[in-house]
Amino acid sequence: MPSVELNIPDHIEMQIAQLVEQGEFLSREEAIEQLLSAGIKAYKTSGPMDEDASLEDESGMMGHEDEYVF
Repeated sequence: MPSVELNIPDHIEMQIAQLVEQGEFLSREEAIEQLLSAGIKAYKTSGPMDEDASLEDESGMMGHEDEYVF
């Protein structure tokens, strides 16, 4: 897996640490990986679409266009 060095604001680092402490993620690395993946999926669903780089099927997240389903 590629390694990435990233500088983030202190308040975001504190939020990530809090999520790990609360047991939402097993580690800081897992939290960052999953949060980045969720952000990319959300962006691809609601942001500009590149026809060749779509991460979701044509109907959007979970079959709902322009809609977040939890």
